[in-house]
Amino acid sequence: MGKTIKLKKGYDINIIGKPQKKVAGSYVSNTYAIKPTDFNGIAPIPKMLVEQGQRVEAGDALFYDKSNEFIKYVAPVSGTIKEIKRGPKRAIIEVIIDADANNSYRSIPDVDLNLIDREVLIKHMMEYGCWPFLTQRPFGVIADPTETPKAIFISGFDSAPLANDYNYSIVDSQEYLQMGIDALNILSGTTVHLSLSQRSQAANDLTHVKNVEKHYFDGPHPAGNVGIQIHHINPINKGEIVWTIRLMDVIALGRVLKTGQYNTERLIALGGPPVNNPQYYKAYIGAHVGGMLSDNLKDDHVRAISGNVLSGTKIDPKEGHIGFYDTQVSILEEGDKYELFGWLIPNYGRPSVSKTYLSSLFGSKKAFNVNTNTHGEKRALVVTGQYEKVLPMDLYPMQLLKSIMYGDLDQMEGLGIYEVLEEDLALCEFACTSKTAVQQVLRDGLDLMREQG
Repeated sequence: MGKTIKLKKGYDINIIGKPQKKVAGSYVSNTYAIKPTDFNGIAPIPKMLVEQGQRVEAGDALFYDKSNEFIKYVAPVSGTIKEIKRGPKRAIIEVIIDADANNSYRSIPDVDLNLIDREVLIKHMMEYGCWPFLTQRPFGVIADPTETPKAIFISGFDSAPLANDYNYSIVDSQEYLQMGIDALNILSGTTVHLSLSQRSQAANDLTHVKNVEKHYFDGPHPAGNVGIQIHHINPINKGEIVWTIRLMDVIALGRVLKTGQYNTERLIALGGPPVNNPQYYKAYIGAHVGGMLSDNLKDDHVRAISGNVLSGTKIDPKEGHIGFYDTQVSILEEGDKYELFGWLIPNYGRPSVSKTYLSSLFGSKKAFNVNTNTHGEKRALVVTGQYEKVLPMDLYPMQLLKSIMYGDLDQMEGLGIYEVLEEDLALCEFACTSKTAVQQVLRDGLDLMREQG
């Protein structure tokens, strides 16, 4: 057992509607979608390899980025291309597939990890759709196959609100998980780090995984964020890169290598106050959420979020599809109504890091019925010290954001922009009195730094 890293800073947001540990037995997604917008750094208009009406197998290439034609983005299921949806300036928003009743797969050559070398494995993963599972820090872009990272990091738990419980979701996937880990060891050439939750250690099947360096974290959210874990294990310095991969994608990688089929089936957690039956759904990457929510909501006036409520992406509750990297769907009441003197008089309980509300006395013990209301308009960015209280990293988030706003590249670098992505500062945005779009500001800074080389 490795040492335990205790984090005191952070905040657990406890929301009503936590997914129950049961799997819906009758869910079928009629359509699936791959969204180029899920992949930071690729061109808004990638090179399409399919057209509307064309039939594809699971694992067939749909498109590639013009900067690297060898990294293929593939179909998660078999079926017919229903639509190539475009947005402003003809940017491709979604490639939607009408799924077959029974999935069929493109044949993928067998891989023997005992015989394969790193270069051959990289080419195999790029050709058959597994390479996009890997993201690179800094900047959060698709990993550069020409680089060698100083390490690969995996978070073995998710501390976000309404998150997928990995201890439940990885049952019966141990063989694929281990094979995925073994493949990552070939890619890294150094160390694969796996972070586990001290709070759920007793029931954690991940403690049996081999060929990884295990670390234990104890503390509130964002303890489960891989960026926070990297900061406390082996921080990123200028000129260094690390790769990260989500736990469900490690299993998918192992399954592809083991079975020769691009099978990305996983459990998706659905939760939130408006949901009648918060539970898990078995689906492939890019599943349609309409079937999950049909006849399963207390109120139709809701916001569907692919991912968690802090850093997820808003999707249409009837027509939307789950993002490539997301394993949860969060549903909240749409908070588009005004509250008269809501800041002045006692009101309904809500999670808050501020002592303004009596509900703050309960901390994370009480579950709240929340909505999307920001409880105030945008205002001047003021120094409050709130960010530092919820960010368990040795950097100055307020000063970093200011340096991004006035475009000082040297200060951005010196203040630690290489170490963070949007999800790491999402809790700062939640706590922000100024209602600053912290995550968007950070993404603008990351893109600027990457463009400047």
